[in-house]
Amino acid sequence: MAWISVSGPDRGIVTLALDAPARRNALSAALVGELAAALEEAGRDDSVRAVVLTHTGTTFCAGADLREPPDPGAFVALLRQLVELPKPVVARVTGHVRAGGLGLLGACDIAVAGGTDASFALTEVHIGVVPAVISLTLLPRLEPRAAARYYLTGERFDAAEAARIGLITAYARDGADVGTVLEPVLQGLRKAAPGALADAKKLVTARVLDAFDKEADALVALSARRFGSAEAKEGMEAFLERRERSWAL
Repeated sequence: MAWISVSGPDRGIVTLALDAPARRNALSAALVGELAAALEEAGRDDSVRAVVLTHTGTTFCAGADLREPPDPGAFVALLRQLVELPKPVVARVTGHVRAGGLGLLGACDIAVAGGTDASFALTEVHIGVVPAVISLTLLPRLEPRAAARYYLTGERFDAAEAARIGLITAYARDGADVGTVLEPVLQGLRKAAPGALADAKKLVTARVLDAFDKEADALVALSARRFGSAEAKEGMEAFLERRERSWAL
């Protein structure tokens, strides 16, 4: 089974789509590995000016696949690969994004979303884990008070709020198609010199990479500890059994 579909390059833009809609494009070990391979190929291809990361189905990414989760270290490596890729990566979201999926958005250089069909939530605490490794790409970008709120409550928020707090770059307003927001971004990237793009990306990702250098090992350990906890066992079982968690009031 293919987990990633690839199209292009179309005038320098290659599109990688998370393509496991029946599993809500959850981050399985297989999907993470296939996406990493597709990104590596795009990075080597001189005909590729930029990468669009999108999805099939109504969910961009539901977070970790609880049945076949990726190794935390492999997921950290994927996030760093997105940040370090010498080509800009643009997320195109027309669906729901949960948990680890927000980490993917944080790793992208630019993210655009549909105004009426996109929603976001950091739901980890509801199943007994925490948004540990995705903090590497999220905390350098998010407005601090908003990060505290959504890390702690797991509330769902819309595209307008996602733009306000720094999770996404822009969104389609008043029912407009997300393509109307995306097209000028892609046109700008097509006009840019490839070497200048790579160096400009280094400037805007420096803070994010600094977080990887300083904090990745500790956050991987925290993630492993939380996923191995009794709370996580109960939370995941409750989620898969579609019942309320034992601690919910």
